[in-house]
Amino acid sequence: MHIRASIVAGRHGFKESRTVTQPKTQGASQAMLYATDGINTDEDFNKAMVGVASVWYEGNPCNRHLLKLGQHVKASLTEAGIIGYQFGTVGVSDGISMGTRGMSYSLQSRDLIADQVETAAGGHWLDGMVVIPGCDKNMPGVLMALGRLNRPGIMVYGGTIRPGSCAGAPQLDIVSAFQSYGKYLQDGKTEAAEKERYDTVRHACPGPGACGGQSTLKKIEELAQTGPAMRNLLEKNILPRDIMTRSAFENAMVLTMILGGSTNAVLHLIAIAHSVGIELTIDDFQSVSDRTPFIADLKPSGRYVMEDVYKIGEIMAYLMKHNLIDGNNITVTGRTLGENLEAWTHKYGELSFSEQDVIRPLDKPIKETGHLRILKGNLAPGGAVAKITGKEGLGFTGKARTFDTEDDFVKAVESGSIKKGEKTVAVLRYLGPKGGPGMPEMLKPTSLIMGAGLGYDVACLTDGRFSGGSHGFCIGHVVPEAQVGGPIALVQDGDIISVDAVKNSIELQVSEEELANRRRTWKAPPLKVTQGTLFKYTKVVSDASRGCITDA
Repeated sequence: MHIRASIVAGRHGFKESRTVTQPKTQGASQAMLYATDGINTDEDFNKAMVGVASVWYEGNPCNRHLLKLGQHVKASLTEAGIIGYQFGTVGVSDGISMGTRGMSYSLQSRDLIADQVETAAGGHWLDGMVVIPGCDKNMPGVLMALGRLNRPGIMVYGGTIRPGSCAGAPQLDIVSAFQSYGKYLQDGKTEAAEKERYDTVRHACPGPGACGGQSTLKKIEELAQTGPAMRNLLEKNILPRDIMTRSAFENAMVLTMILGGSTNAVLHLIAIAHSVGIELTIDDFQSVSDRTPFIADLKPSGRYVMEDVYKIGEIMAYLMKHNLIDGNNITVTGRTLGENLEAWTHKYGELSFSEQDVIRPLDKPIKETGHLRILKGNLAPGGAVAKITGKEGLGFTGKARTFDTEDDFVKAVESGSIKKGEKTVAVLRYLGPKGGPGMPEMLKPTSLIMGAGLGYDVACLTDGRFSGGSHGFCIGHVVPEAQVGGPIALVQDGDIISVDAVKNSIELQVSEEELANRRRTWKAPPLKVTQGTLFKYTKVVSDASRGCITDA
């Protein structure tokens, strides 16, 4: 057996795989590797071994093409003199499971993905990882795994779906399909309304990709660069914790605010930061939101999709030029973010405001501060996350309507008991990480609200989550959750709830004495699950303000 010569520079070299490829005492390991496609000669034992993890499932447009993308990555690794080993991990389609019990598995899948990728790499002594995610829990899941492992790694996003279109509706997306039912109800369930609903559903998702327009050709070109990039990371031993620094997370929070990103970003960035030993809090998000304007006119609250963003020039270079993001952070290219942006701007052009209105200039924002607001008060002493673009106002006061299941809320909208002109706070509870379980997203309720034309009349408040596709007056991530006796469990129909997205307050206008009386009679309902993966999840998951992590 060859004694491996160091073929890389850096702190450690190919330190992981040599544990099983070099010692004579590991002959059984080597015998097994000879039986794989990767090892064809003795010399192959001197090559780095890199995992290629596709979050692949063919029953979902976000993920169905990721196995093929992984094959392109493996070919690029082979060309770069690296042995690539493909494996799969599970992804849950939010779009398919939304509004059903299947949605309980969505957030839980993030940590399951992290565990699977960590397990495959750790158990097989892989030197590095290329991870290929699709739908949104995929991305934080694979990044959490890279952070835990701290071996050279690259995440290659699987790409976004193109917008759909049908007669009279040129910019359809999955949110259009969700809202189509609410509009069908609003339009009186007529034959014409049914045709519009059906056409929207039929044409909203024209092919593979996750929510919102990356072309297949461009993605293939990107994948061909993976092998040389990984080779560079291995040779220079650039590790995830060198890249995912405090400054990098600040950049990520700024970009989230600029683009009008999902409330899920709060959960996921906190969890990813935890994986690399950085403490990120909900208060950090509020601090960034206070100093960052919202300038992107993107769906669901706006008009455009990510394909439009791709066409208009380099946004991050514009942000760096105006000192909103730090360009000194090292990246997977081995260059700094600033160096990357200089090259990309030269290739794709600078952001111009003369021929597009997808992104507004910083001095003419849609909202002067960020759309994500961290609310605190007697209804959410541990914090809540609001997604408020200002389109439906910056404050809301209304009477509570409580719903302990999502289905009950849907029935209330269908029956017409939630009415236009009546300020209502729909309280959807027992939907937190433990009570849900799995903190399901409330895209179906918010889509019904918006589709039925109730966006100015109804605020949605929950200890569950919201999708990136949700818009309107939305407050989620209420901590403590109802299942553990949080104040949201004590709300009764008719209570007055006030939300102020300027002062960042959320108050239940009920006396402390009355709340104490209600608490004495409250009893926690039994968990909705008693065994299996979701039951295990309820036992270890932290609250939403700590990112719903499962390893603390």
